[in-house]
Amino acid sequence: MLTYTIRRLVLAIPTLLFISLVIFLLLELAPGDPMAQVPLTVPPEVKEKMRLALGLGEPTHIRFLKWMWQFFVVEPMMFFDWLFGTALAEGQQRVLSWQFRSPVMDVIVQRMPQTLWVVAMSYVVGILIALPIGIYSAYRQYSVFDQTGTFVTMVGYSVPPFFSGVLVIVIFSVQLGWLPSIYDTTLVVVDWATFKQQLMQMVMPVMVLALQTTAQISRFMRASMLDNLNQDYVRTARAKGLSEWSVIMVHVLRNSMIPVVTVIALGVPSIFGGAIITEQIFKVNGLGQLLITAIEANDLPMVQTVTFIIAVLIVFFNIVADVLYGVLDPRIRYD
Repeated sequence: MLTYTIRRLVLAIPTLLFISLVIFLLLELAPGDPMAQVPLTVPPEVKEKMRLALGLGEPTHIRFLKWMWQFFVVEPMMFFDWLFGTALAEGQQRVLSWQFRSPVMDVIVQRMPQTLWVVAMSYVVGILIALPIGIYSAYRQYSVFDQTGTFVTMVGYSVPPFFSGVLVIVIFSVQLGWLPSIYDTTLVVVDWATFKQQLMQMVMPVMVLALQTTAQISRFMRASMLDNLNQDYVRTARAKGLSEWSVIMVHVLRNSMIPVVTVIALGVPSIFGGAIITEQIFKVNGLGQLLITAIEANDLPMVQTVTFIIAVLIVFFNIVADVLYGVLDPRIRYD
């Protein structure tokens, strides 16, 4: 298993390099001019100097190689310097945001906690709700609980975040006045009162994102459980006198989790896509809103870096899903 994991990590390097090249070329071919935001009163010669200062006067392949050097070498060196107090990256040029006029990774690190508060929490909540619903729905197939769960999850999976987000704002913020409609990103948790305020403002965005996660994973969990409940080993386990709890939660659940692991692992990067819309609705100053503003401002270094980070997450969690296969199913070997 260790050899397989190392081999997959090594093979991921050329994959990520190719993805970075594709992202860079797509952004190069996309319409838009970084100087479009500059006032018309600025003389053309000044605009040209600004363009050269941003590195736009260099050939495409030179700019791509510079970005690779800055992202894969300089930024890790900066992190190493921050961690151990060294000066390896002193004097090195970092990836700069055209919009913020500061290093891209510094802006991302500032926005990351807000996204993790909402996205990570919503995914954990969605999984914790989805797994019991899927297990019990399969065990009580065609019961009232199963039919109700099927209806609710299908509605939740069909309703897009931009609709459900506005709907919960109208109900819980405008009509009932229970929850704040705008996420306060300046809030610092220092005591119980601020912690409660943080929880209150997280409820609606987490609810919106967790709804689709719950709907998707619970359906996969139910289908996988139903497929295993009719297998011969289940009847054998019951014939041996094992308790129903042991049969369902030990034997059936472990085999049923194998395909569900794929959905859970691969769903981690995709939840950031839903966060882009949700952060816009609730004014969460996170990575999703950062990506939208960068696209609107033609901030290519920022768009490229954030998009590539999402691509890294997709490749990484593909590897995690494959490794977990071997952990859950002893029949799977990667020798």
